[in-house]
Formats: sequence, C-alpha cells, structure tokens
Amino acid sequence: MNAPALVPAPSAVRLEPHATLSGVAVLTLSNPGKLNAVNVAMWRELRQIFDGLDAREPDLRCVIVRGEGGTFVSGGDIEEFPAFRFEPDTVRDFHENIVAPALDAMYRCDIPLVAQIERACVGGGLEIACQCDIRIAGRSSRFGAPIARLGFPMAIDELAGVARVAGLATTAEILLEARLLEAEVALQRGLVQRVMPDEEVAQEAEATARRIAAGAPRAARLNKQALRLVAPQFAFSEAQRQQLAAYASGPDHREGITAFIEKRAPKFTGA
Repeated sequence: MNAPALVPAPSAVRLEPHATLSGVAVLTLSNPGKLNAVNVAMWRELRQIFDGLDAREPDLRCVIVRGEGGTFVSGGDIEEFPAFRFEPDTVRDFHENIVAPALDAMYRCDIPLVAQIERACVGGGLEIACQCDIRIAGRSSRFGAPIARLGFPMAIDELAGVARVAGLATTAEILLEARLLEAEVALQRGLVQRVMPDEEVAQEAEATARRIAAGAPRAARLNKQALRLVAPQFAFSEAQRQQLAAYASGPDHREGITAFIEKRAPKFTGA
C-alpha cells in the first residue's frame, strides 16, 4: 500500500519583536491541538528564519525561543510519519535535508538564543532546545526522546546536537531507556542552566534576554563563534549514514509508529 500523501498541518513558527524589550525578539513554535509537535512545515520555517538571521537583523541582540500555550514542544508530529518514514531514502531525506539543516541554522546563528521551556521538551523539542545557548525550565517540565517506543533511533546529526549539550552518558540514558528526565535531574546533568517555578519561567527568560541585550552585541556574537570552535565537532561518512538509516523499512519501525497512531501498545519482534 502506498504511503499517504503528506498534507501540511496548520502550524506556525513566528519571529516577532518583544513587546517591551529593545533588541529582543520572540520565536514562537505553534501547532494547535498537538502541544506544538513539530511538523515538516515547521522545520522548514525554522530553517528559513534562522538562516542568515544575524546578517538580516544586525541590531537583534537576543531571541527567546518558546512554545505557544504554556508548552514548549511535545515532539515530532507523528501523524505525518507514515508519509516518509518507512524507506531509507525518504527517512534520510527527512532527517538530513529537513530537520538537520533547521537545527544547524539555529546552532550557527550568532545571535544568543534563550529557550523558555515549559512542560514538555521532548523529541524534536529537546533537539531544538539543545541549539539554544541558555535553557530555562519550569519545575514541571520534562526532557527526553522516548522514540525507542516508536521503533526507531535518533538520527545521527540530531543525536550529535543533543550529546554536545547533555553528554554521551545522559543521551544514552534518554534514548536507551526512553526515559523522561524531571527538570531537577536535567539541571544536575547540565541539560538546563536554570529551573524556576512554572509561573516564573517566562519572567526569567525575559530577564535573561534583558541581561544579554545590555551587553556588547559584537562580543556576544564573537563568543558564540568561539564556543562553536571549542565544542565537539562531528562528521559522518556516507556509509555510516546509509547503515544507520537501513532500519526504516523494518517491521519494528512500522509497528511502533502504526501502534502509536492506532493508540495501542506496540509488539516489537526485533526485526
């Protein structure tokens, strides 16, 4: 049976000037009714916004990244997955040509990024948060990527971005146990820099952005460039990429996603 055609869901990624803070913008991730799950259209919008943002907005000193409605991001939009996940070529195209360039555009943006994390920071949300420079979380927020329950691994470029922030040990725990970390644990592991009462997260994100905006903008951008130079660098061969994408056509992968969509427990066989 042919995969269903991919129909873009209503969504938006908006970059708007902050209402009261000069030199600060707010990027809002919005997917109504799905706790801001990131779909293909949103990944493309993220890339479009962050590609060259520092050159287009020379006076912009900080961007607050948040989800709409009091939730950061609950993961990827799984209802889209059957359209492209079940063949190695199409799953590679999704991860390497849609998701990875969006995350890389965020990572290479010289403007400081502050993540305002409320409630769920899962899957694609965790990957987005790890591209930000400062992550401020509410006490009820949770962090993880329980995709083992869906029958697939984290794509290698995305894993590299999470591991750069969380470290290999915590990344392994998140992925292998499909575990969601509480905010205080995330703080202990260095995954976030600050944990606040839920009702104070937005206020602290704004205060952080205000402190950043008060500093010398060129120095901040040079600091970001230097941080990228000293951060672990990752490169992967074509053979490695092919090998890691071969799971796409396997029955466990299809079973995990189908079971989620059908709202039942998956039955994995190891195939």
